Amino acid sequence: MELNLMSFLIVCPLVFLSGFVDAIGGGGGLIALPAYVFAGLPMYMALGTNKLSSSIGTLVSTVRYCRHTKIDWKLLLPAILLSLVGSTCGSNLTLIVDENILKNLLIIILPVAAFFVFRKNVFIADDAHPVSCHRKRIISWIGAFIVGTYDGFYGPGTGTFMLIILIGFARMCTMEAATATKLINLTSNVGALMTFLLNGKIVWGLGLAAALFSMAGHYAGSSLVLKNGEKIVRPIILFVLVLLFIKILFGQ
Repeated sequence: MELNLMSFLIVCPLVFLSGFVDAIGGGGGLIALPAYVFAGLPMYMALGTNKLSSSIGTLVSTVRYCRHTKIDWKLLLPAILLSLVGSTCGSNLTLIVDENILKNLLIIILPVAAFFVFRKNVFIADDAHPVSCHRKRIISWIGAFIVGTYDGFYGPGTGTFMLIILIGFARMCTMEAATATKLINLTSNVGALMTFLLNGKIVWGLGLAAALFSMAGHYAGSSLVLKNGEKIVRPIILFVLVLLFIKILFGQ
Protein backbone atom coordinates (compact mmCIF):
# COMPACT_ATOMS: atom_id res chain seq x y z
CA MET A 1 0.00 0.00 0.00
CA GLU A 2 1.32 3.45 -0.98
CA LEU A 3 1.73 5.90 1.90
CA ASN A 4 2.41 9.62 2.06
CA LEU A 5 3.72 11.98 4.71
CA MET A 6 0.19 12.93 5.77
CA SER A 7 -0.54 9.32 6.76
CA PHE A 8 2.33 9.43 9.27
CA LEU A 9 1.38 12.90 10.51
CA ILE A 10 -2.17 11.69 11.23
CA VAL A 11 -1.37 8.31 12.74
CA CYS A 12 1.76 8.79 14.83
CA PRO A 13 0.59 11.61 17.16
CA LEU A 14 -2.79 9.92 17.68
CA VAL A 15 -1.12 6.57 18.39
CA PHE A 16 1.02 8.32 21.02
CA LEU A 17 -2.19 9.59 22.65
CA SER A 18 -3.68 6.13 22.30
CA GLY A 19 -0.76 4.56 24.17
CA PHE A 20 -0.93 7.25 26.82
CA VAL A 21 -4.66 6.67 27.36
CA ASP A 22 -4.37 2.88 27.22
CA ALA A 23 -1.64 2.75 29.85
CA ILE A 24 -3.79 4.78 32.25
CA GLY A 25 -7.13 3.00 32.09
CA GLY A 26 -7.62 1.25 28.77
CA GLY A 27 -9.61 2.56 25.83
CA GLY A 28 -6.63 3.48 23.67
CA GLY A 29 -8.18 1.68 20.72
CA LEU A 30 -10.87 4.36 20.71
CA ILE A 31 -8.13 6.62 19.35
CA ALA A 32 -5.73 4.32 17.50
CA LEU A 33 -8.12 2.45 15.20
CA PRO A 34 -9.87 5.63 13.98
CA ALA A 35 -6.40 7.13 13.37
CA TYR A 36 -5.58 4.45 10.83
CA VAL A 37 -9.02 4.83 9.23
CA PHE A 38 -8.51 8.62 9.04
CA ALA A 39 -5.21 8.00 7.25
CA GLY A 40 -7.03 6.07 4.52
CA LEU A 41 -6.13 2.46 5.34
CA PRO A 42 -8.65 -0.22 4.34
CA MET A 43 -10.39 -1.59 7.42
CA TYR A 44 -8.57 -4.95 7.47
CA MET A 45 -5.22 -3.17 7.11
CA ALA A 46 -6.20 -0.68 9.83
CA LEU A 47 -7.04 -3.52 12.23
CA GLY A 48 -3.83 -5.45 11.48
CA THR A 49 -1.50 -2.43 11.57
CA ASN A 50 -3.11 -1.24 14.79
CA LYS A 51 -2.37 -4.62 16.38
CA LEU A 52 1.29 -4.29 15.41
CA SER A 53 1.78 -0.87 17.01
CA SER A 54 -0.43 -1.57 20.03
CA SER A 55 1.28 -4.90 20.79
CA ILE A 56 4.70 -3.27 20.90
CA GLY A 57 3.44 -0.30 22.91
CA THR A 58 1.49 -2.42 25.38
CA LEU A 59 4.64 -4.40 26.12
CA VAL A 60 6.22 -1.26 27.62
CA SER A 61 3.45 -0.51 30.13
CA THR A 62 3.03 -4.23 30.89
CA VAL A 63 6.68 -4.57 31.91
CA ARG A 64 6.47 -1.43 34.08
CA TYR A 65 3.33 -2.63 35.85
CA CYS A 66 4.71 -6.13 36.40
CA ARG A 67 7.85 -4.76 38.04
CA HIS A 68 5.78 -3.01 40.71
CA THR A 69 3.01 -5.53 41.37
CA LYS A 70 2.82 -8.99 42.93
CA ILE A 71 1.30 -11.32 40.32
CA ASP A 72 -1.05 -14.22 41.04
CA TRP A 73 0.15 -16.59 38.32
CA LYS A 74 -2.38 -19.29 39.25
CA LEU A 75 -5.07 -16.83 38.21
CA LEU A 76 -3.28 -15.16 35.33
CA LEU A 77 -1.75 -18.06 33.40
CA PRO A 78 -5.14 -19.63 32.55
CA ALA A 79 -6.52 -16.13 31.85
CA ILE A 80 -3.65 -15.43 29.45
CA LEU A 81 -4.19 -18.73 27.64
CA LEU A 82 -7.95 -18.14 27.34
CA SER A 83 -7.31 -14.61 26.09
CA LEU A 84 -4.99 -16.00 23.40
CA VAL A 85 -7.55 -18.59 22.29
CA GLY A 86 -10.34 -16.01 22.22
CA SER A 87 -8.24 -13.48 20.31
CA THR A 88 -7.26 -16.02 17.67
CA CYS A 89 -10.90 -17.00 17.17
CA GLY A 90 -12.02 -13.37 17.02
CA SER A 91 -9.39 -12.23 14.54
CA ASN A 92 -10.12 -15.14 12.20
CA LEU A 93 -13.81 -14.26 12.37
CA THR A 94 -12.99 -10.67 11.40
CA LEU A 95 -11.39 -11.79 8.15
CA ILE A 96 -14.62 -13.40 6.91
CA VAL A 97 -16.85 -10.42 7.77
CA ASP A 98 -17.54 -7.82 5.09
CA GLU A 99 -15.21 -4.82 5.42
CA ASN A 100 -18.05 -2.28 5.19
CA ILE A 101 -19.81 -3.95 8.11
CA LEU A 102 -16.65 -3.67 10.19
CA LYS A 103 -16.24 0.00 9.35
CA ASN A 104 -19.85 0.83 10.19
CA LEU A 105 -19.56 -1.05 13.49
CA LEU A 106 -17.37 1.85 14.63
CA ILE A 107 -20.50 3.97 14.94
CA ILE A 108 -21.99 1.47 17.41
CA ILE A 109 -19.05 0.03 19.31
CA LEU A 110 -16.94 3.12 19.97
CA PRO A 111 -19.67 5.14 21.73
CA VAL A 112 -20.53 2.12 23.90
CA ALA A 113 -16.89 1.76 24.93
CA ALA A 114 -16.62 5.51 25.47
CA PHE A 115 -19.66 5.42 27.76
CA PHE A 116 -17.77 3.20 30.19
CA VAL A 117 -14.68 5.41 29.96
CA PHE A 118 -16.75 8.47 30.87
CA ARG A 119 -18.47 6.88 33.88
CA LYS A 120 -17.29 8.27 37.20
CA ASN A 121 -15.61 5.91 39.65
CA VAL A 122 -15.53 3.07 37.11
CA PHE A 123 -11.90 2.35 37.99
CA ILE A 124 -12.24 2.52 41.77
CA ALA A 125 -12.19 -0.81 43.60
CA ASP A 126 -14.96 -1.68 46.06
CA ASP A 127 -13.33 -3.24 49.12
CA ALA A 128 -16.63 -3.51 50.99
CA HIS A 129 -17.78 -6.58 49.04
CA PRO A 130 -14.84 -9.00 48.60
CA VAL A 131 -15.22 -12.25 46.66
CA SER A 132 -13.66 -15.67 47.22
CA CYS A 133 -10.43 -16.62 45.51
CA HIS A 134 -12.24 -19.31 43.49
CA ARG A 135 -14.89 -16.89 42.25
CA LYS A 136 -12.26 -14.28 41.42
CA ARG A 137 -10.47 -16.80 39.21
CA ILE A 138 -13.61 -17.96 37.43
CA ILE A 139 -14.71 -14.38 36.72
CA SER A 140 -11.23 -13.47 35.50
CA TRP A 141 -10.97 -16.50 33.21
CA ILE A 142 -14.40 -16.03 31.63
CA GLY A 143 -13.75 -12.30 31.25
CA ALA A 144 -10.35 -12.92 29.63
CA PHE A 145 -11.86 -15.23 27.01
CA ILE A 146 -14.77 -12.93 26.17
CA VAL A 147 -12.70 -9.75 26.08
CA GLY A 148 -9.90 -11.55 24.21
CA THR A 149 -12.39 -12.63 21.56
CA TYR A 150 -13.68 -9.07 21.24
CA ASP A 151 -10.11 -7.75 21.04
CA GLY A 152 -9.29 -10.14 18.20
CA PHE A 153 -12.49 -9.32 16.35
CA TYR A 154 -12.41 -5.54 16.78
CA GLY A 155 -10.55 -4.14 19.79
CA PRO A 156 -11.46 -0.59 20.89
CA GLY A 157 -12.23 -0.42 24.60
CA THR A 158 -10.68 -3.82 25.38
CA GLY A 159 -8.57 -2.61 28.29
CA THR A 160 -11.48 -0.64 29.73
CA PHE A 161 -13.83 -3.63 29.60
CA MET A 162 -11.24 -5.89 31.23
CA LEU A 163 -10.60 -3.38 34.02
CA ILE A 164 -14.33 -3.13 34.70
CA ILE A 165 -14.61 -6.92 34.97
CA LEU A 166 -11.58 -7.30 37.24
CA ILE A 167 -12.38 -4.36 39.52
CA GLY A 168 -16.17 -4.35 39.44
CA PHE A 169 -16.85 -8.11 39.47
CA ALA A 170 -13.64 -9.89 40.57
CA ARG A 171 -13.03 -7.17 43.20
CA MET A 172 -9.32 -6.80 42.48
CA CYS A 173 -7.50 -3.75 43.78
CA THR A 174 -6.77 -1.14 41.14
CA MET A 175 -3.07 -1.89 40.65
CA GLU A 176 -3.59 -5.65 40.59
CA ALA A 177 -6.37 -5.27 38.02
CA ALA A 178 -4.31 -2.88 35.90
CA THR A 179 -1.39 -5.32 35.79
CA ALA A 180 -3.63 -8.30 35.00
CA THR A 181 -5.36 -6.28 32.28
CA LYS A 182 -2.04 -5.40 30.65
CA LEU A 183 -0.90 -9.04 30.60
CA ILE A 184 -4.22 -10.26 29.20
CA ASN A 185 -4.44 -7.41 26.69
CA LEU A 186 -0.86 -7.95 25.51
CA THR A 187 -1.63 -11.61 24.91
CA SER A 188 -4.81 -10.90 22.95
CA ASN A 189 -2.97 -8.29 20.88
CA VAL A 190 -0.25 -10.77 19.97
CA GLY A 191 -2.78 -13.50 19.15
CA ALA A 192 -4.67 -11.22 16.77
CA LEU A 193 -1.41 -9.84 15.34
CA MET A 194 -0.31 -13.34 14.33
CA THR A 195 -3.55 -13.87 12.43
CA PHE A 196 -3.29 -10.57 10.56
CA LEU A 197 0.41 -11.19 9.92
CA LEU A 198 -0.22 -14.60 8.36
CA ASN A 199 -2.90 -13.06 6.13
CA GLY A 200 -0.80 -10.09 4.99
CA LYS A 201 -3.00 -7.41 6.60
CA ILE A 202 -0.25 -5.15 8.00
CA VAL A 203 1.27 -1.94 6.60
CA TRP A 204 4.75 -2.40 8.00
CA GLY A 205 6.31 1.03 7.47
CA LEU A 206 3.46 2.91 9.10
CA GLY A 207 2.93 0.27 11.79
CA LEU A 208 6.56 0.24 12.95
CA ALA A 209 6.79 4.04 12.95
CA ALA A 210 3.56 4.22 14.97
CA ALA A 211 4.91 1.54 17.33
CA LEU A 212 7.66 3.93 18.46
CA PHE A 213 5.05 6.55 19.32
CA SER A 214 2.92 3.91 21.02
CA MET A 215 5.87 2.90 23.20
CA ALA A 216 6.44 6.52 24.19
CA GLY A 217 2.74 6.97 25.00
CA HIS A 218 2.59 3.83 27.11
CA TYR A 219 5.72 4.84 29.00
CA ALA A 220 4.32 8.29 29.77
CA GLY A 221 0.84 7.02 30.64
CA SER A 222 2.03 4.25 32.93
CA SER A 223 3.77 6.89 35.06
CA LEU A 224 0.50 8.56 36.01
CA VAL A 225 -2.07 7.75 38.66
CA LEU A 226 -5.51 6.68 37.36
CA LYS A 227 -7.43 9.61 38.82
CA ASN A 228 -5.07 12.22 37.41
CA GLY A 229 -5.10 10.57 34.02
CA GLU A 230 -8.86 10.51 33.61
CA LYS A 231 -9.00 14.30 33.29
CA ILE A 232 -6.88 14.09 30.15
CA VAL A 233 -8.26 10.84 28.72
CA ARG A 234 -11.92 11.78 28.42
CA PRO A 235 -11.58 14.98 26.33
CA ILE A 236 -9.18 13.22 23.95
CA ILE A 237 -11.58 10.34 23.33
CA LEU A 238 -14.52 12.68 22.87
CA PHE A 239 -12.59 14.75 20.31
CA VAL A 240 -11.59 11.69 18.28
CA LEU A 241 -15.13 10.28 18.36
CA VAL A 242 -16.52 13.52 16.94
CA LEU A 243 -13.98 13.43 14.11
CA LEU A 244 -14.78 9.79 13.44
CA PHE A 245 -18.53 10.38 13.23
CA ILE A 246 -18.00 13.27 10.83
CA LYS A 247 -15.79 11.12 8.60
CA ILE A 248 -18.18 8.14 8.52
CA LEU A 249 -21.39 10.12 8.17
CA PHE A 250 -20.19 12.61 5.57
CA GLY A 251 -17.93 10.47 3.46
CA GLN A 252 -15.13 8.00 3.96
